[in-house]
Amino acid sequence: MKLVQLSFHFEYADRIETLLDEHQVAHFIRHPRVQVLDADGRQYGSKVFPDHMMAIQARVDDERVEKLLEDLKAFRQDKTSHEHLEAVVIPIENWIGPDRSQ
Repeated sequence: MKLVQLSFHFEYADRIETLLDEHQVAHFIRHPRVQVLDADGRQYGSKVFPDHMMAIQARVDDERVEKLLEDLKAFRQDKTSHEHLEAVVIPIENWIGPDRSQ
């Protein structure tokens, strides 16, 4: 299992969550309107760029990660307005929570 952390402009939340649903990601944590320093060096949370980013942390089964990343990459490349999307994959070494097999 992996933790996939995504950051993107909040107006694309529905499309990103649809992608997660399509890949049967059953659990994620959504952090709406977070403040970040984006790749262009703009400080979100400022008066000019107030809270325009969102973060999602999703537990993703190993066999689903690559296809999810392919679709996220396609989304990112689809329009220049999507180039802000970032995804990081982190291995989960330990996890406490409900049994996934149920």
